[in-house]
Amino acid sequence: MSSVDPDATAIGLSVLRKGGNAVDAAVATAAALGVTEPYSAGIGGGGYFVYYDAKTRKVQTLDGRETAPAAMPHDAFINPATGTPYRFTPELVTSGVSVGVPGTPATWQSALDRWGTLSLGKALAPAAKLAANGFVVDKTFRSQTLDNATRFAAIVPTAKLFLPNGDAPLVGSTFKNPELAKTYELIGRKGLAAFYTGPLAQEMQNVVQNPPKTPGTTLPVMPGHLTTADLAAYKLLKQDPTKVSYRGLDVYGMAPSSSGGTTVGEALNILATKELSKETTTQALHLYLESSALAFADRAAYVGDPAFTNVPTKELLSKGFGAERACLIDPEKAAVKPVLAGSPDGSYTPCEAGTIADDRPDNEGLSTTHLTTADRWGNVVAYTLTIEQTGGSGITVPGRGFLLNNELTDFSTVYNPTDPNRIEPLKRPRSSMSPTIVLKHGKPFLALGSPGGSTIITTVLQTLTNRVDRGMSLPKSIAAPRASQRNTPNVTAEPAFIEAYDAGLKPLGHNLVLAGDALTSAAEIGAATAIEFLPYGAFVAAAEPSRRGGGAAGTVHQIWSE
Repeated sequence: MSSVDPDATAIGLSVLRKGGNAVDAAVATAAALGVTEPYSAGIGGGGYFVYYDAKTRKVQTLDGRETAPAAMPHDAFINPATGTPYRFTPELVTSGVSVGVPGTPATWQSALDRWGTLSLGKALAPAAKLAANGFVVDKTFRSQTLDNATRFAAIVPTAKLFLPNGDAPLVGSTFKNPELAKTYELIGRKGLAAFYTGPLAQEMQNVVQNPPKTPGTTLPVMPGHLTTADLAAYKLLKQDPTKVSYRGLDVYGMAPSSSGGTTVGEALNILATKELSKETTTQALHLYLESSALAFADRAAYVGDPAFTNVPTKELLSKGFGAERACLIDPEKAAVKPVLAGSPDGSYTPCEAGTIADDRPDNEGLSTTHLTTADRWGNVVAYTLTIEQTGGSGITVPGRGFLLNNELTDFSTVYNPTDPNRIEPLKRPRSSMSPTIVLKHGKPFLALGSPGGSTIITTVLQTLTNRVDRGMSLPKSIAAPRASQRNTPNVTAEPAFIEAYDAGLKPLGHNLVLAGDALTSAAEIGAATAIEFLPYGAFVAAAEPSRRGGGAAGTVHQIWSE
């Protein structure tokens, strides 16, 4: 199995070693990540769970995305005093208005009920112990805390938990979260009702509607709309995955409300018309960047919550539409960005020019986390979960030890009735999370995913093409330097990518600039985890060697490592 954290991976491996299956290990690992990666994931957020069942040989998914409260107004992100949008930072990022109804606890319970062997209480027990005993603080945890120190200091329970004595926990110290341990024990003992109803639900409503601000803070920390009724009414969605065929492989992903499956899938359909394995490195990267820009144009124009907008998922993933879009790629020159979205209407016209322009800024947070698990029976999980920005809303539920998400910032800031990602009550905001499972002849070949906001899509796409088209091993596919083209004039890239490929890509019109989050200085893209399935039941489990402090991968019976 593979995750971004060694303690979490160790817990997952322990579950597998004791006879648990891939789903048991995934839930236990996710709960542990809520302890060691509290700024990226936890029970205050949501995510997408993709599962391959070895008995049925089918891929199934769970949509545990956060939802907007029932009282969420269309103009929630507009300042009534000025009539203009609130500033993303600091007004929306650190606020109650950005908090959606969490879906993570419901995801864990549903996954265990459908496919697991452990009770929720037993799956949460190792993480509860980890929270009580603590973990060793590393550089990443301290730097993420410091990056968010102003936000955290503005909210009383957050400052108390994560900034003891006014400073971030020191590297090498032990960070304990006994409040979270008790919360896990409560949910494990009483089930989902303990989270979605009762005192804890009331406490979440209270802290969102009346954030406990520190006296003297300059941050507004605006109140939000979450209620106990919203929490009690939350519904997990069970739906079919997306699917495309690529180089003889079947690639399964997450359907809307996520844009991951459609955008990765469309880009692969575009690339399927090319022979990347026969191209030079520069040309292969050019095609990768151009296909991503085209797919992102269609993502912006058409993808949102299908309960509120008619998403043409089938057409976006059709070979005909992919070929239509591929025809627009000039092998000698990058298109001027943003490119126009196409017309996925079922009438395929080669090289048909786009019709819809979209140059709205992308505010999706670069945090989040991903884990990948597999078991001795051949079951596989790819699970991406999040609380959005690093540190989510910055609001900790008092006495409960977890942060609430700021996922509603994924909605478009200005309401437009034609925008598929417009704000609506009870709606799921569009996501880029892209947990992916790849089958070869009906059996698992790869499972992967990554954090990184909208760069999740490009990280998964680049890792797939590295492995499938460019002949890299899985560990090298993950470690390779990254760039992300999301239909913008500039290509965000890591320093090593710029150093290696700028000289070849710049003459083609690609302007490479350093990647980085608005809330941190890290010039990194993603933090992938993956598993490759080898003959005779062997696995290669791989994680980032250095991004976000490095991940952790392992198998119960290790045969070899690279």
